[in-house]
Formats: sequence, structure tokens, C-alpha cells
Amino acid sequence: MSSLRELLTGEPRVVTAGIDLLAEGVEAQGAEVVRTDWRPPLEGTDGPLAVIASSVDPAAANREAVSRLVGVSPHWTGVAVARDVITGMGERTFLHAGPPLQWDDCSGPMRGALIGAMMYEGLADDAEEAVRIGPSIELSPCHHHGAVGPMAGVISPSMPVSIVEDADGSGVSYTTLNEGLGKVLRYGAFGPEVEERLRWMEEVLGPVLASALERVGPIDLKSIISQALQMGDDGHNRNRAGTSLLLRALAPGLIEGDEAVDLRSSVFRFVDANDHFILNLVMAAAKVGVDTAAGVPGSSLVTVMARNGTEFGIRLSGTGDAWFTAPAPFVDGLYLGAFTADDANPDIGDSAITETVGLGGFAMAASPAIVGFVGGTAAGAIQRTLSMYEITLMEHPVYRIPILESRGTPTGIDAARVVRTGVLPVLNTGIAGKEPGVGMVGAGIVEAPADCFTAAIAALAEEVSGV
Repeated sequence: MSSLRELLTGEPRVVTAGIDLLAEGVEAQGAEVVRTDWRPPLEGTDGPLAVIASSVDPAAANREAVSRLVGVSPHWTGVAVARDVITGMGERTFLHAGPPLQWDDCSGPMRGALIGAMMYEGLADDAEEAVRIGPSIELSPCHHHGAVGPMAGVISPSMPVSIVEDADGSGVSYTTLNEGLGKVLRYGAFGPEVEERLRWMEEVLGPVLASALERVGPIDLKSIISQALQMGDDGHNRNRAGTSLLLRALAPGLIEGDEAVDLRSSVFRFVDANDHFILNLVMAAAKVGVDTAAGVPGSSLVTVMARNGTEFGIRLSGTGDAWFTAPAPFVDGLYLGAFTADDANPDIGDSAITETVGLGGFAMAASPAIVGFVGGTAAGAIQRTLSMYEITLMEHPVYRIPILESRGTPTGIDAARVVRTGVLPVLNTGIAGKEPGVGMVGAGIVEAPADCFTAAIAALAEEVSGV
């Protein structure tokens, strides 16, 4: 600790709070500046926060919720047909990303993905017919069925889905198999190319992976994610290391399979060429954790962040199944080819679940290469991770960041801290084209909207006031 004399005679040091102009002015005078990302508390939240603090022990509730979140051990255990394993899935049920949604409110990429899924299921012969019958299908959020899906997140009855289970059998989740990047269903693309890939995934990829998993046994996803962070992944938009580790674990089951060699080799090549293959599994692993953390009375832990291309929604552990929504924001990003911000749809996808467990935007410091995909700088990626410690409940005991001296990733978003500090969760994400059928147009960084958190804290205060 510095002595009083050192403080009085040493070089001046200044801490600035969210005011770059002041920091730059002080730095120009040669002083050392420590910048902090502080903002005023969100308006109208003092009363609800006081009610929560006086009605329950929020610290104890949050400790319980976040310990459940990080305590799970998710394993990839199998692949099956969606209708056979997902509860509540009927023949005309189509699951989607984000909070509840009606056909008339679907954004372009969501509508495009649903059109493609209806054609794949044989409910429509072309896009025009799909649009006509669209209002008659059953739409339901993936999160209502123990499932998650990236971008549009559409899961239709015939699609193969991965099964991810907690090692002790206390939780299970489902997700689609990742198609890769570009013109794919989850980005709202449809047509012969998309349908042909989906059909191959149903007839070859799913069954071959299911057989391989039976031979190699459950694959420990938590261990792979932890290793991948040490190798430059963030668990959301950079997954090259994780996919490589996953393929290494899966390879013996593919080599020793009973299926024709050309089928097994085609599956190996598909996974090997798709750096994002593990993303869906990371999401499902996160889903097991957040579902286990749900339902703790008085807890302000965020268990869901999800977007449907129209709205951004969150859930809290202490408010059960209630959604708190705001308009989905636009993403600040890098664009592919000739695409620009004018081509972009607002934020979409369930993949923000990675941020809820300390990955993605919260782990960008582990992945300096991510800036080549989503924009920004390596220094900025580190700063974004550091700012997330301000709004989270703990440092993850397993997911660690080498450049921060193996500090655990900031984990367990506390809605109360969000509204107190004004610091909003940061996400990195892909960008879908706003018109149906276009597909991926870019990737970037976005903040969760503040209104979701103010509404959630108000509802939590109302919930606990009668406890």
C-alpha cells in the first residue's frame, strides 16, 4: 500500500467514470488514468431494488442460483428426431428463437427460416404456399421446450437434434445440428440448396452421429469448452478450437462405424469444414445450466437472454417463466461482400445464452482473433470482458481466460447490478439479412436493451413483496 508521502509526491493517478473526453484530457497532461465503464443507475429502479433488499436476502438467493448454474456437467449423449424427444412437439409445431412470437410479427429472417422449414416438412411446395399457410402453424419458443436454436432457431418435427444431459441426470436440453455459415436456414435462407443440406442432415448426418456417440460414449462438453478458451475460442462466434476438440473426441466412433465408409467420411468432412459445428452444443450445454438455476425465489440472476428478430427478451431465476422484452437492437458489425447496415435485420437468436454462462461477449478477452469476425480491437475485446465483471455474480470456476492470469470468465448476469450500474450485457453475434431468403450478411457486437432489465427488476420486486 502506498504511503501518504508517496501519494502526495508521486505521479498523479486519476480514475475516470465513463467520460472519455475527461480521460483523454488528463492523459494529455501526462497523468496515469484508470478508466471505468460506469453509467448512472437506470431510471426508476431505486424503489424496486429497495423492495427486493427488504423482502428477501438477494445475496443468498443469487449464490444459490449461480452455484446451480456453474455446477452442472453437460454431456453430449445422443442425436434423435425432434418429434421423438422434445416434449410438446406436434406435427405442425415449429420452435423458434427468442420470446413468444406470432406469424404477423415475424421478421424477414424468421419468416424465411419458417418458409424453408415448412417446405422441408412437405407442408408447402413453394414459398408462396408457405406464406399462405404460415398463420396456421403452431409457433413456440425453443426455451419453452428445453431447447435452443441459433439465429432464427427454427426446429421442425423431422429435424435431427442433439441431446445434451447433465451427468447426474438432473437436466436435459436439445438443439439442432449446425449447418455452417452463409446461405443456411437459421439465417433465414431457403431454396433447393438449403433443403438439400437439411435432407442430408436428416438422412446421413444425424444417424451417423447418433451411432458414433453410442460407440464413444457421452462427450464432456464442459471440459471441451474450458480447453477451447485456452486455445483462443470465446464459445460463441469463434469455435474453431472447440469444434476441433469435439471432432477429436468423436473420431473413433466415426472410424469404427458400421455405416458405409463414404457416409462416415462425409460426416467427418462436414464437421471438419464447419468451425461453428460445436456452437449449438455449447448453447445446449448452457441451457442445461440456466434451467437448473431457474426458480430460486428472490434471485435476480438472468437465466435467459434471447432474440427473435423482432424483440429481445430476458428471464430471471426469481420470476419463473415470465418474459421481459424490448425491441431487438441493431448490431454494430462487419459486413460480408457488398452488404451494408441497410441490409441487416435487428438482433436475432438464442445464442446469447452463451453470454449468460460467461462465454461469448463475456469471454472475448480469451479470443483476440474474434475481432476479425465481429469487429473492434483486441484491446477493446479485453475491456469488454473486464466491464462484464461489474454486472456478474462470480468468476467461473472452470472457464478461464489466460491473458487475465487465468481469471474465471464473468458469469451469472445479475439484473440488479445491471440497473444499478447502467452497464449492459455485451453480446457478439451474427447478422441476418432483413429480407427473407437472403441469409447471413455479417457479424458484430451489440448491447442488451436496458428496458428488459428495468421491467424484470420491477416484476421481481412485486414477486418478493408478498414473500
